[in-house]
Amino acid sequence: MRRILRDLKIMLLTNLWIVPVLAALVGALFYFAAPPPPMHARMATGAVGGGYHAFGERLRAELEQQGFTLELVQSQGSQDNLAKLKSGEVELALVQSGQELTLADKEREALNGLGVMYREPLWLFTSKKVKFQRLADLLKLRLAVGGADSGTQAVTAALFAANRIDAAHYPKQWQQLGGSRAADALLAGELDAAFFVGPAENPLIQRLAAEPTLRLVSLRRTAAYLARLPYLSQLEVGEGMLDMAQNTPEQDIVTLGPVATLVSGESFHPSLTPLILEAAKTVLKNGSLLDLAGSYPAPPPLSLHTLDEADYYYKKGLPILQRYLPFRIASLADRYIILAIPLLVLLFPLFKAIGPIYQWRIRARIYRWYKHLREIDQLLYKGKLNGDIEAEISRLEKLEDELARVEVPLSYSSELYELHMHLRYMIERLQAYQRRTTAGASIPASS
Repeated sequence: MRRILRDLKIMLLTNLWIVPVLAALVGALFYFAAPPPPMHARMATGAVGGGYHAFGERLRAELEQQGFTLELVQSQGSQDNLAKLKSGEVELALVQSGQELTLADKEREALNGLGVMYREPLWLFTSKKVKFQRLADLLKLRLAVGGADSGTQAVTAALFAANRIDAAHYPKQWQQLGGSRAADALLAGELDAAFFVGPAENPLIQRLAAEPTLRLVSLRRTAAYLARLPYLSQLEVGEGMLDMAQNTPEQDIVTLGPVATLVSGESFHPSLTPLILEAAKTVLKNGSLLDLAGSYPAPPPLSLHTLDEADYYYKKGLPILQRYLPFRIASLADRYIILAIPLLVLLFPLFKAIGPIYQWRIRARIYRWYKHLREIDQLLYKGKLNGDIEAEISRLEKLEDELARVEVPLSYSSELYELHMHLRYMIERLQAYQRRTTAGASIPASS
């Protein structure tokens, strides 16, 4: 056992050169590896009480369980959210589909769609005395078309434009009101009708659906609208879907609506995509009154570029490591595994060279003694050994003592003992040469 430990010690000491080489390679791995993704992001939602803000709160709570901090930034709506994305104030934002089309191509190319979170129906509530068939019937009514620069106003403006009703020529009794202000005015009798955009579960929509003096009306000619406004979708709302007690709507209706899209800016770290989408999937897993369970998130509109990470998620789900490990650990492992491949390619020939290098270094401990023996042998052969032979013999004997202290693995002992024999052989040759020289010098010259 002691011999084995000694051989192991020799092997380790002989191959110490590999330590700085490995340190340099590992250092390069960490130096060139991309830093881990941040565990914090800011997301623009909307006003408190709106559908975007409610969804953001649920998403934030889910991400907190993964150790990720999502900061919600209030805004005035989709247009404001896009502005915050462009300025870099936020990394994520909820945007109503179609709003991205208002951007220049270069500005839109800087954004990426992560996915559709849910559908946003357009609701038209009127007082029960109003008779409604087409949008043109609203021209003579007191109507709220949505707040200025809001997503509601963007949808209603597109619908009116399809009917050649230009925003510059809206009737004077139409007002740019939205949200709770429009709802209050409608309930107070100050308006005859009002448009709202939001999920069916939104408290504001539920409040209006429960009001017996109001009616939720159906939008007709939806196929014609969809042909002109492809970023909208058709939604069928069954009788009593919003409020069964008040039977709202009174009959099956059809409406239109955009989709709430999660959009990222240039400062968003793409590696966070699976984490965000998986959290959204958990939040939306039970569906809603209008969206089936498991329907969302879904791929984003074609008008937005999709990140490769999002494409992978929708096709194959979470990356393999993130299915079994916490996000932070899996993300780091993904990066270092990718960079470890070229490292292994470099290490393979390196470790392959350890054997020959080790063999050379061990034998070098033995063969370096042969240099002096060879020099003496040449001098003897040429008859030029004119120095002090006694001193040369003494030197070789000291070398013999030093050689006894040389340690080599057991497998190389035979070569060490051969050197011992060769050294002793050279000492004996020098001693014989010394005797001959001395004997020759003692014979008197002939007279």
